[in-house]
Amino acid sequence: MLLAPCLRRLLRPSLSLAASRGSGARGEGPGFLPCRLGTHSAKEPVEPLNTAQGARDFVYSLHSKERKSLLQELQRFESMAIAQEEMEIKPPSSAQRRYVFLHSAIPFVGFGFLDNAIMIVAGTQIELSIGVIFGISTMAAAALGNLVSDVAGLGLAGYVEALASRLGLPSPDLNPKQADMWQTRLSSQLGKVIGVTIGCILGMFPLLFFKTEEEEKLEESKN
Repeated sequence: MLLAPCLRRLLRPSLSLAASRGSGARGEGPGFLPCRLGTHSAKEPVEPLNTAQGARDFVYSLHSKERKSLLQELQRFESMAIAQEEMEIKPPSSAQRRYVFLHSAIPFVGFGFLDNAIMIVAGTQIELSIGVIFGISTMAAAALGNLVSDVAGLGLAGYVEALASRLGLPSPDLNPKQADMWQTRLSSQLGKVIGVTIGCILGMFPLLFFKTEEEEKLEESKN
């Protein structure tokens, strides 16, 4: 429940950031496009980008400047990939894998933090207000809190990515073959998993300010 809502990123904010960096950025190949990852798991079926329908839906969701930037980067990437087809490329170095790991982990720390923090605060307030009036259960209040967190995550995803980009962490300098290697993909996935785990744990901080039932009973007895 704590990790699942953090696993899908909005497509448009991520591409807007990529477009702002310009088409000359290195290391932004298929191994790094985080289009399917972000604040929450999908609530509806989504076609993968390796299908015609999925690619069509993705393209139609973009602005004209985003489509132009994406087309330029794809053409550059494919030309590099064709030129390197017959070349023996070494796997990414440990330093490059660390960059991939950090580049993937940092945004997900923010996603996990906001998701859990908002869910806990909203769920608690709903339980203390609507829950008392209508007599809903704690789990129902938690579900409504998760709804609030989902809606807030849709609006905050772009700000989280913008803040992560301002940290100045350079993008991994990889060629197309290295971007598709299993070492790169493994580092990227590990970064996302560990980042969202750290973020969700940090996002539990509102619990420090909530009193337990024993503490409330003790205060009532004193009064």
